[in-house]
Amino acid sequence: MKGKRVYVAGHRGMVGSALLRRLKREGCPLLTTDRTLDLREQAAVREWFAMARPEVVILAAAKVGGILANRDAPALFLHDNLMIAANVIEAARVSGVEKLLFLGSSCIYPRDTAQPIGEEALLSGPLESTNEAYAIAKIAGVKLCQSYRRQYGCDFISAMPCNLYGPGDNFDALTAHVLPALIRKAVEARDSGAPAIHLWGSGTPRREFCHVDDCTDGLVFILRHYSGDAPINLGPGKDIAISDLAQMICAEVGFTGPIEWDRSMPDGTMRKVMDCSRLHSLGWQPRISLSEGIAATCQWFQENYREPDQIRHAVDIFVKA
Repeated sequence: MKGKRVYVAGHRGMVGSALLRRLKREGCPLLTTDRTLDLREQAAVREWFAMARPEVVILAAAKVGGILANRDAPALFLHDNLMIAANVIEAARVSGVEKLLFLGSSCIYPRDTAQPIGEEALLSGPLESTNEAYAIAKIAGVKLCQSYRRQYGCDFISAMPCNLYGPGDNFDALTAHVLPALIRKAVEARDSGAPAIHLWGSGTPRREFCHVDDCTDGLVFILRHYSGDAPINLGPGKDIAISDLAQMICAEVGFTGPIEWDRSMPDGTMRKVMDCSRLHSLGWQPRISLSEGIAATCQWFQENYREPDQIRHAVDIFVKA
């Protein structure tokens, strides 16, 4: 990658900003755009690609959110993510990009598939209803990369990270994913002297987590060492119960009260852990343990987070490059 002009779409988000940090070690010119470029607008995206001429593209831009956001705004999650993927991938083909890496999500896999989830499980069963719209858009991005490879010979690939967390995450109370939401709740409960923390669901679902710095290291590895039709899973291949995760976070921030679970709220998929053996067999493994990553992320949150009105629209921060 040394000397290649690399465009990171979505560079203001958690993954995108971590990619910029990681890619600075590669000796490659980095391309970004300001918020005036709306990746949902086809003509604007094509014009920018024709002008900037990136050689490598990492498509990390997406509209993202937790269960509540996906439930309340499915049309936005489906439409915006479809437009982002279609516009960037087509512009990359037209402008002659040498390699494109599309970031999907573990939610593309069926709700009830065998665990751990291998890449071959894609489209083998129904999706989890709580994030179906987002998952369908991400599946379309994967299929676009496969189709452009087959029809046009483009070296376009897809990576499926597991649940990511780390500095720069979305900690908004209404739109955050589970791990950053738990950090915020635990810190606020500690600081307010709350007698207990109230959390959605039963706490029994199991999830897999990867620190964003491990993820971006894996993505650079994939760009160097993988060129294939199938998506490739990225993560540690280990999961944890949400109840145990909550206990870890409470212990880390010093909240000693009980956790009370609201079983009237949805759990989502009961277990989701990916089979990452394809990537691991190529020689990459994560370096940051979950306990180390949680400690660092809790510290970052307490030192850097600002009131929600300053970063309230976290659902939208990835929409524009």
